[in-house]
Amino acid sequence: MRDILYIVVPCYNEEAVIDETTKRLTEKLKNLIITERISEKSRILYVNDGSKDNTWTIIERLYNENEFVTGLTLSRNRGHQNALLAGLFEAKEYADMIISMDADLQDDIDVIDKFVDEYYNGSQIVYGVRKSRKTDTFFKRTTAIAFYKLMRMMGVELVYNHADYRLMSKRAVEELEQYKEVNLFLRGLVPLIGFKSSVVEYDRGKRYAGESKYPLKKMIFFAIDGITSTSVKPIRMITALGFITAFISVIFLIYVIIGHLVGHTVLGWTTIIVLVCLFGGMQIMCIGIVGEYVGKIYLETKKRPRYIVEEKKLK
Repeated sequence: MRDILYIVVPCYNEEAVIDETTKRLTEKLKNLIITERISEKSRILYVNDGSKDNTWTIIERLYNENEFVTGLTLSRNRGHQNALLAGLFEAKEYADMIISMDADLQDDIDVIDKFVDEYYNGSQIVYGVRKSRKTDTFFKRTTAIAFYKLMRMMGVELVYNHADYRLMSKRAVEELEQYKEVNLFLRGLVPLIGFKSSVVEYDRGKRYAGESKYPLKKMIFFAIDGITSTSVKPIRMITALGFITAFISVIFLIYVIIGHLVGHTVLGWTTIIVLVCLFGGMQIMCIGIVGEYVGKIYLETKKRPRYIVEEKKLK
């Protein structure tokens, strides 16, 4: 008997796409079952992340109409990462391998076959990686490249051009469950698990319907959360900046003293104002960075649940 596959799909206001997503994923599961590559117990698991539209109503209807559809709904909106985590932890109770993907059909469903092949070849984690960003606008392509380079520079382990389209074995998800932090950045956490992993490349398409859930503003905050949740390098950079500033101050002091001894008057009003503004801005920025870490420590110490499941529709 072949292994059981669950496809976890977080949903937030996805009423426009969920029927088409179900149609395509059902067809894919049926083909994999016919070719005896996965078990007939394989399922699609939708996670409703507190949607404000009819997403959960549609999931309930599909649950009654389609033998492959299961679902759970969270008590309120907890964000994509928490919704994804809820689905992974629920699916591991039934599945041998779990694929996570978005509901908007931008991820190429056809490469699921390759994910399954890599799993049977021994990979515990299989990353879906975009081949290129030729279809993106210049702005989106530039900001995406800057995002990955910034994360790498800050010491965050990332798979380049990988989002959350991946396969994880039951064992890998069980190990992921050992990471208890509330501030989640799964793209940075999953590589920390280790185990044998592989990459499957694919072309990312256009969103089938609806609007993107990650505009520029949200992506910026996502990057900040990713850096401060998985790396302490910004804190070390502040320390280094302090040493550099102190060194420059000593050099400037020596320059002023020598100028005074040789009778040269140093005109300093403009210089002082510029330096005050510069160092004042640097201090505020550094306090802000430290504040991000303090805030995350505050949230972690509370040990609040990352999500609450309100209702389940499982088979």
